[in-house]
Amino acid sequence: MIGKKKRYVQIIIMALLIIGALFAGFPVLWMILSSFKPNAEIFAWPPTWISANFSLHAYMEIFKNPEQIRFFINSYCISMIVVLFTLVISILASYSFSRFDFPGKSVINTIIISVQAVPPITLLIPYLSLMVTLKLFNTYGALILTYMLFTLPYAILMTTGYFNTLPKDLDEAVMIDGGSRFKALWSILVPIAVPGLVSVGMYTFMQAWNEYLFALTLTKTNDMRTVPIGINLLMGQHAYEWNQMMAMSVLGSLPILLLFLFFQRYFIAGMTAGSVKS
Repeated sequence: MIGKKKRYVQIIIMALLIIGALFAGFPVLWMILSSFKPNAEIFAWPPTWISANFSLHAYMEIFKNPEQIRFFINSYCISMIVVLFTLVISILASYSFSRFDFPGKSVINTIIISVQAVPPITLLIPYLSLMVTLKLFNTYGALILTYMLFTLPYAILMTTGYFNTLPKDLDEAVMIDGGSRFKALWSILVPIAVPGLVSVGMYTFMQAWNEYLFALTLTKTNDMRTVPIGINLLMGQHAYEWNQMMAMSVLGSLPILLLFLFFQRYFIAGMTAGSVKS
């Protein structure tokens, strides 16, 4: 009887998971299918799954438009720079928090945690004023600094947790052989911490790639804007280019999907690594 009950519970859980997956995946499937339809057919009733007028027209329009290509270039450049700077700074800061005791350490940790509790929208106006004062408005620098402000606290906390799992004997072994702490960090600890760093890098890239509010506020010309803004600009005054919006959304989702597919093993390992201190 106990075995049967377990089996029934497993079947129910599996059915619920399948229903949840279908519920979550339906909008994505509809987005992909709509990107291959003519604009007028997207709201046709009854709806069509596979269009008889299947076309790559929406994708071709995007690739023919230099402005839309620029949106992708901007997003890639900004996201990659944010990932690079965030990783370097978080590695140095996390190593300090993990290996040293210094005055104000607990206060700084508290501040870092508190920053994550602040809703980003509350910082919008003061941050805009700051960027204008620094003459960074409508520049890559404004977006890079802004995104780092939001990604660094999480990156530092997570990387610190990962470094805490690595024994201090590794550092001491390098220093006994005449190496410095800097060498111990970059030649020993960082290679071991790759799963955690990949996880932090993926999180950072997703935050920078998908951000909309600050990208809209801190830029004014299309040559500085990113993919989320580019999708929004396809909504015209009298008509919406729905098929192009769907196509651009598909193209905008591909980097995140590919990152997760290629680095899934590291991502899952990195998300759980800092939960137990050795």
